[in-house]
Amino acid sequence: MPEFTVDLADALDPLVLGVDVGSTASRGGLYDARGLPVRGHKHKVPHAFTTAVDGTSVIDPEQVLTEVEQIIDAVARRTLVGRIAGVALDTFASSLVGVDDAAVPRTPCFTYADSRCAPQVAALRRELDETDVQQRTGCRLHSSYLPARLRWLRETQPDVVAEVTRWLSLGEFLALRLTGRTAVGTAAAAWTGLLDRRTGTWDDHMLGVAGIGADSLSPVHHPDQPIGGTTSRWPALEGAAWFAVVADGYAANIGTGASTPDTVVASFATSGAVRVRVPADMPTMPPGLWCYRVDGANALLGGALNDVGRAVGWLESTLRLDGVDLDGVLAADPDPATPMVLPFLSGERSTGWAAGARAVLDGVSAASTPESLARGMLEGVALSYGRVVEELTRVAPRPTAILASGRMSQALPQLLQLLADVTGVPVTPVTIRRSTLHGTALLALDTVAPGVERAAPTTAPTVEPVPARADYYAERTERFTRLYRATVS
Repeated sequence: MPEFTVDLADALDPLVLGVDVGSTASRGGLYDARGLPVRGHKHKVPHAFTTAVDGTSVIDPEQVLTEVEQIIDAVARRTLVGRIAGVALDTFASSLVGVDDAAVPRTPCFTYADSRCAPQVAALRRELDETDVQQRTGCRLHSSYLPARLRWLRETQPDVVAEVTRWLSLGEFLALRLTGRTAVGTAAAAWTGLLDRRTGTWDDHMLGVAGIGADSLSPVHHPDQPIGGTTSRWPALEGAAWFAVVADGYAANIGTGASTPDTVVASFATSGAVRVRVPADMPTMPPGLWCYRVDGANALLGGALNDVGRAVGWLESTLRLDGVDLDGVLAADPDPATPMVLPFLSGERSTGWAAGARAVLDGVSAASTPESLARGMLEGVALSYGRVVEELTRVAPRPTAILASGRMSQALPQLLQLLADVTGVPVTPVTIRRSTLHGTALLALDTVAPGVERAAPTTAPTVEPVPARADYYAERTERFTRLYRATVS
């Protein structure tokens, strides 16, 4: 398999510096004009969200700023003066930081997984026509979006809210502190639940629901609109264009090489998602999904799962699976005695949007083993992906292929066999590392190096569905649905 990288001596200018702030780390690297990562020019700083049983999920924005500064220090070396034409940034989506006039945070960074505003979600569902909200903004009423989160903050922390003059995503905060200027990328704005998905502008009605004005938010920029701003700290970045923050889901789709409406992308990371590109003016959308505007003409239709890599980590720590070949457990033939698991450790997003949902185990007996429980949990994850794929087919073509990316798709390749068997669709693993970061760099390269042919991402052999397992997973899907209706909906 060819290596998807290039030595600096062979790198084609102009170069782009990409930064990806994910759930478990901040990463950065240098990319040449073909989109190839430059060997030896990358850096990673691990981190973790602060969580609690009440639904807290936050991270210190100043900590992340320090991490990004460390990444730029390591990557933007003086020897690169004159070669870096762009700086691109993505972060996990649905983040929120409140800052004062001096751009000092008055709140932590709330992440997509913070579910403390679940009561406000319930209240909004009583007050608003959720179908109308979703069709207009592309988002359901949910704890990961800002209308409920901002209402929760007003109701529970009014003194803090009074100190805030601007509400920013994490990426906007980073750009503001690094360059003195900021804007919000279209996709990152769409992930707030405050953007009109058809016009690409802030939705006045939802701003009123959230209790804020457009003047407390950043201007919305498409990916081809640099934000301006300068920084004198890194000579190698002099003259480089800084781009508005991109939502990681959009970057992941771009980074895998998906280019047609019948190619679906499934991301397997700490969280997960299934996405397909559709026209931005798509008239209606299924109730179980979201539709995020990403640029002047396109949107991403899909759904998200809170717990994928997080589910694997929970299994390994809770069931003490030391020495157990988890991928081997998944490679075994399906067993009807496997417990059924709803894998909602930190709430559900698609397709039911039950923010307060928690995991449910059914069919556990004295004969159940750690291996069978682990298999049940990860079958539940695959079935959750399948529910999203099925919902997509209401308005998009039935997929002929699924591209799989993300660290968990490589750490547990048998997860992809589960996905293929559940959906009946062939799954092709995209084998490049850091596909999200790659996509972020590609978006900037479209502006700073428009005439250069990009290198195609490398892939592994396609995983085909096993026909003999179709009946098993059809029955599991029905059982999952019955258990969900009895315990969640």
